[in-house]
Amino acid sequence: MNKRTALKYLSGYAVMTGTTGLFFACSPNAPKFTAIDLTGADYAKDFVLTDHNGQVRTLKDFQGKIVMMFFGYTQCPDVCPTSMAEMAQIKQLLGKDGERIQCLFVTIDPGRDKPEMLKEYMAAFDPSFLALVPTPEQLTVLAKDFKVYYKKVEGPTPTSYTMDHTAGSYVYDTKGKLRLFTRYGTKPALTATDIKQLLAHAS
Repeated sequence: MNKRTALKYLSGYAVMTGTTGLFFACSPNAPKFTAIDLTGADYAKDFVLTDHNGQVRTLKDFQGKIVMMFFGYTQCPDVCPTSMAEMAQIKQLLGKDGERIQCLFVTIDPGRDKPEMLKEYMAAFDPSFLALVPTPEQLTVLAKDFKVYYKKVEGPTPTSYTMDHTAGSYVYDTKGKLRLFTRYGTKPALTATDIKQLLAHAS
Protein backbone atom coordinates (compact mmCIF):
# COMPACT_ATOMS: atom_id res chain seq x y z
CA MET A 1 0.00 0.00 0.00
CA ASN A 2 1.54 3.34 -1.01
CA LYS A 3 1.44 6.42 1.15
CA ARG A 4 -1.38 8.07 -0.77
CA THR A 5 -3.57 4.98 -0.48
CA ALA A 6 -2.75 4.66 3.19
CA LEU A 7 -3.83 8.22 3.79
CA LYS A 8 -7.18 7.57 2.14
CA TYR A 9 -7.79 4.65 4.48
CA LEU A 10 -6.60 6.61 7.49
CA SER A 11 -8.88 9.55 6.74
CA GLY A 12 -11.81 7.15 6.34
CA TYR A 13 -10.91 5.40 9.58
CA ALA A 14 -10.70 8.72 11.41
CA VAL A 15 -14.20 9.62 10.33
CA MET A 16 -15.66 6.19 11.08
CA THR A 17 -14.14 6.02 14.58
CA GLY A 18 -15.47 9.44 15.47
CA THR A 19 -12.25 11.45 15.60
CA THR A 20 -13.73 13.87 13.12
CA GLY A 21 -17.13 13.79 14.82
CA LEU A 22 -20.01 11.56 13.80
CA PHE A 23 -23.69 12.27 14.38
CA PHE A 24 -26.64 10.15 13.32
CA ALA A 25 -30.26 11.22 13.09
CA CYS A 26 -32.51 9.06 15.29
CA SER A 27 -35.85 9.68 13.61
CA PRO A 28 -37.25 6.61 11.81
CA ASN A 29 -38.13 8.95 8.93
CA ALA A 30 -34.61 10.31 8.64
CA PRO A 31 -33.00 9.79 5.23
CA LYS A 32 -30.46 6.98 4.89
CA PHE A 33 -27.31 8.07 3.12
CA THR A 34 -24.46 6.29 1.39
CA ALA A 35 -22.13 9.03 2.60
CA ILE A 36 -21.15 9.46 6.24
CA ASP A 37 -23.93 11.37 8.02
CA LEU A 38 -22.51 14.37 9.87
CA THR A 39 -25.83 15.95 10.76
CA GLY A 40 -25.34 18.00 13.94
CA ALA A 41 -21.56 18.26 13.64
CA ASP A 42 -20.11 21.16 15.62
CA TYR A 43 -17.25 21.94 13.24
CA ALA A 44 -16.74 23.14 9.66
CA LYS A 45 -19.64 25.56 10.14
CA ASP A 46 -18.46 28.38 7.89
CA PHE A 47 -15.53 30.10 6.20
CA VAL A 48 -14.52 33.52 4.91
CA LEU A 49 -12.37 33.04 1.83
CA THR A 50 -11.67 34.82 -1.45
CA ASP A 51 -12.68 33.02 -4.63
CA HIS A 52 -10.71 32.91 -7.88
CA ASN A 53 -12.61 36.00 -9.09
CA GLY A 54 -11.47 38.04 -6.10
CA GLN A 55 -14.85 37.97 -4.32
CA VAL A 56 -15.03 37.22 -0.61
CA ARG A 57 -17.26 34.21 0.02
CA THR A 58 -19.03 32.60 2.97
CA LEU A 59 -21.56 29.77 3.15
CA LYS A 60 -24.37 32.33 3.29
CA ASP A 61 -23.64 33.20 -0.34
CA PHE A 62 -24.96 29.79 -1.34
CA GLN A 63 -28.17 29.65 0.69
CA GLY A 64 -30.75 27.58 -1.15
CA LYS A 65 -28.11 25.39 -2.77
CA ILE A 66 -26.40 22.15 -1.85
CA VAL A 67 -22.69 22.88 -1.40
CA MET A 68 -20.02 20.27 -2.11
CA MET A 69 -16.64 21.32 -0.73
CA PHE A 70 -13.36 19.62 -1.63
CA PHE A 71 -9.79 20.40 -0.49
CA GLY A 72 -7.07 19.83 -3.10
CA TYR A 73 -4.58 21.40 -5.49
CA THR A 74 -4.30 21.85 -9.24
CA GLN A 75 -1.10 19.85 -9.70
CA CYS A 76 -2.54 16.79 -7.97
CA PRO A 77 -2.01 13.89 -10.40
CA ASP A 78 -5.04 11.74 -9.60
CA VAL A 79 -7.36 12.28 -6.61
CA CYS A 80 -8.21 15.92 -7.30
CA PRO A 81 -9.02 15.79 -11.03
CA THR A 82 -10.97 12.57 -10.48
CA SER A 83 -12.97 14.14 -7.65
CA MET A 84 -13.72 17.28 -9.65
CA ALA A 85 -14.80 15.28 -12.69
CA GLU A 86 -17.09 13.24 -10.44
CA MET A 87 -18.61 16.41 -9.03
CA ALA A 88 -19.40 17.52 -12.57
CA GLN A 89 -20.94 14.10 -13.23
CA ILE A 90 -23.06 14.32 -10.07
CA LYS A 91 -24.38 17.68 -11.21
CA GLN A 92 -25.32 16.19 -14.59
CA LEU A 93 -27.01 13.18 -12.99
CA LEU A 94 -29.26 15.52 -11.05
CA GLY A 95 -30.68 17.00 -14.23
CA LYS A 96 -32.49 20.26 -13.59
CA ASP A 97 -31.69 19.99 -9.87
CA GLY A 98 -28.03 20.24 -10.84
CA GLU A 99 -28.59 24.00 -10.91
CA ARG A 100 -29.07 23.80 -7.14
CA ILE A 101 -25.54 22.47 -6.59
CA GLN A 102 -22.51 24.63 -5.88
CA CYS A 103 -19.11 22.94 -5.97
CA LEU A 104 -16.25 24.61 -4.10
CA PHE A 105 -12.58 23.71 -4.46
CA VAL A 106 -10.34 24.92 -1.63
CA THR A 107 -6.69 24.95 -2.61
CA ILE A 108 -4.22 23.56 -0.10
CA ASP A 109 -1.40 24.90 -2.28
CA PRO A 110 -1.95 28.68 -2.41
CA GLY A 111 1.72 29.25 -3.19
CA ARG A 112 1.34 27.72 -6.67
CA ASP A 113 -2.41 27.86 -7.24
CA LYS A 114 -2.91 31.42 -8.42
CA PRO A 115 -6.42 32.76 -9.20
CA GLU A 116 -6.06 32.64 -12.98
CA MET A 117 -4.78 29.08 -12.85
CA LEU A 118 -7.64 28.09 -10.59
CA LYS A 119 -10.16 29.78 -12.86
CA GLU A 120 -8.95 27.71 -15.81
CA TYR A 121 -8.93 24.57 -13.68
CA MET A 122 -12.54 25.09 -12.60
CA ALA A 123 -13.65 25.82 -16.16
CA ALA A 124 -12.16 22.52 -17.31
CA PHE A 125 -14.77 20.72 -15.18
CA ASP A 126 -17.72 23.13 -14.95
CA PRO A 127 -17.82 26.94 -15.36
CA SER A 128 -20.02 27.26 -12.27
CA PHE A 129 -17.43 25.68 -9.97
CA LEU A 130 -15.61 28.09 -7.68
CA ALA A 131 -12.11 27.84 -6.25
CA LEU A 132 -11.39 29.37 -2.86
CA VAL A 133 -7.92 30.69 -2.13
CA PRO A 134 -6.86 30.91 1.52
CA THR A 135 -3.69 32.60 2.63
CA PRO A 136 -1.20 30.21 4.26
CA GLU A 137 -2.32 31.52 7.64
CA GLN A 138 -6.00 31.05 6.80
CA LEU A 139 -5.31 27.54 5.53
CA THR A 140 -3.76 26.49 8.84
CA VAL A 141 -6.82 27.64 10.76
CA LEU A 142 -9.26 26.31 8.17
CA ALA A 143 -7.69 22.84 8.07
CA LYS A 144 -7.94 22.57 11.84
CA ASP A 145 -11.56 23.73 11.88
CA PHE A 146 -12.55 21.41 9.02
CA LYS A 147 -10.46 18.50 10.32
CA VAL A 148 -8.61 18.28 7.01
CA TYR A 149 -5.14 16.79 6.71
CA TYR A 150 -2.54 18.22 4.33
CA LYS A 151 1.23 17.99 4.16
CA LYS A 152 3.84 19.18 1.70
CA VAL A 153 6.06 16.41 0.30
CA GLU A 154 9.32 17.72 -1.09
CA GLY A 155 10.28 16.85 -4.66
CA PRO A 156 13.59 16.88 -6.55
CA THR A 157 13.29 20.66 -7.11
CA PRO A 158 11.77 23.43 -4.95
CA THR A 159 8.70 23.71 -7.20
CA SER A 160 8.10 20.02 -7.91
CA TYR A 161 6.69 19.11 -4.52
CA THR A 162 3.40 17.27 -4.03
CA MET A 163 0.74 17.52 -1.34
CA ASP A 164 -0.69 14.66 0.68
CA HIS A 165 -4.23 15.49 1.75
CA THR A 166 -7.60 14.25 2.90
CA ALA A 167 -9.60 12.73 0.05
CA GLY A 168 -13.33 13.34 0.26
CA SER A 169 -15.93 16.09 0.13
CA TYR A 170 -18.13 17.85 2.65
CA VAL A 171 -21.77 18.33 1.67
CA TYR A 172 -23.91 21.14 3.10
CA ASP A 173 -27.68 21.33 2.82
CA THR A 174 -29.64 24.26 1.41
CA LYS A 175 -29.55 26.01 4.80
CA GLY A 176 -25.76 25.87 5.01
CA LYS A 177 -25.68 23.06 7.58
CA LEU A 178 -23.01 20.38 7.33
CA ARG A 179 -24.70 17.07 6.55
CA LEU A 180 -22.39 14.59 4.81
CA PHE A 181 -18.84 13.49 4.14
CA THR A 182 -18.48 11.62 0.85
CA ARG A 183 -15.46 9.36 0.74
CA TYR A 184 -13.16 9.31 -2.26
CA GLY A 185 -14.16 6.52 -4.59
CA THR A 186 -17.90 6.73 -3.91
CA LYS A 187 -19.84 6.23 -7.15
CA PRO A 188 -21.29 9.53 -8.40
CA ALA A 189 -24.75 7.97 -8.77
CA LEU A 190 -24.80 7.15 -5.04
CA THR A 191 -23.80 10.67 -4.07
CA ALA A 192 -26.40 12.07 -6.45
CA THR A 193 -29.03 9.96 -4.67
CA ASP A 194 -27.88 11.34 -1.31
CA ILE A 195 -28.18 14.88 -2.61
CA LYS A 196 -31.66 14.18 -3.98
CA GLN A 197 -32.68 13.21 -0.46
CA LEU A 198 -31.28 16.46 0.95
CA LEU A 199 -33.15 18.43 -1.70
CA ALA A 200 -36.36 16.51 -1.03
CA HIS A 201 -36.16 17.44 2.67
CA ALA A 202 -35.27 21.09 1.98
CA SER A 203 -37.95 23.48 3.16
